[in-house]
Amino acid sequence: MDYNKRICDMAAGDQVEGYYVLKSAQSRTSSNGKPFLAAVLSDKTGSVEAKAWDYAGPISQRDEGQVLKIRGTVSEFRGALQLTMERLRLSEPGDPVDRGSLVATAPIDGERAWAEVQKLVDSIADRDYRAVCRRLLEEKGEALRAIPAAKSVHHGFLGGLLMHTWTMLRMADFLAGLYAGTVDRSLLLAGTLLHDLSKAEEFSFSPLGLVTEYSLKGQLLGHLVMGAGAAARAAEELGVPEEKSVLLQHMILSHHGQPEFGAAVVPMCAESELLSLIDTMDSRMEIYREAMEETPEGEFSKRIFALEKRIYHHSVEQG
Repeated sequence: MDYNKRICDMAAGDQVEGYYVLKSAQSRTSSNGKPFLAAVLSDKTGSVEAKAWDYAGPISQRDEGQVLKIRGTVSEFRGALQLTMERLRLSEPGDPVDRGSLVATAPIDGERAWAEVQKLVDSIADRDYRAVCRRLLEEKGEALRAIPAAKSVHHGFLGGLLMHTWTMLRMADFLAGLYAGTVDRSLLLAGTLLHDLSKAEEFSFSPLGLVTEYSLKGQLLGHLVMGAGAAARAAEELGVPEEKSVLLQHMILSHHGQPEFGAAVVPMCAESELLSLIDTMDSRMEIYREAMEETPEGEFSKRIFALEKRIYHHSVEQG
């Protein structure tokens, strides 16, 4: 019996016991009419699908994001590892839970990233756009530095929103220079900083700081609408001209590109078009990075829902 075995080290035939995060859970019924729990367990090294057969509760979807103590056996199903849980319960006060082994954090130097975000904001030449960015950083900067950028699709780890925003700002800075004369650098950088800042209100979080579900406002409004509202309020308080306020709101409302991807409106200026492309690029490259970490070189990944395909992990020359 392996105790608290890292998920990345699990292999078919292992018997494991220990504490893992309940990343997702669905109560289902098998073909013979018996209830079972279909779950995904995670630690900081990865995730694994898990099943508890002939199980009707009490653990269910409402416990997502909590820490479970489980005992089970690892097997292989359709080319992927699967953990059959024979015993499971929520962790209790006093349990020897090593939270540092369970929660993945952004693979970046957080202090350096935060300093560079602030430096790029300070470099925004337009004083109105710069003032709105500084105001909202004061309000939402603490959350920006800490929370995940998503529940699971990309950057779903602590510090993920900072990593996503920092990377995008650097791309925006470079591309604004490449397309100087077509793109207003100040507007592009401001929209890039603000585009996901309201995710702190969109999500509900577990005691570990992970996203468990969408909040009431997240479901009824979403971070695009809330973000545009926050930008509009800040602009009004600061006396920013209406056109600039509307442009900032447009950047946020259109950054998902198309309505089928969640955009409230389609991009209608060069900066919003570019922001949508930068957002897509960074999110997809992060999906690749995470998938490659779990896929041995020379092999194909399992099918990735967000990409609607498998990917091939070839060797990557560094430098």
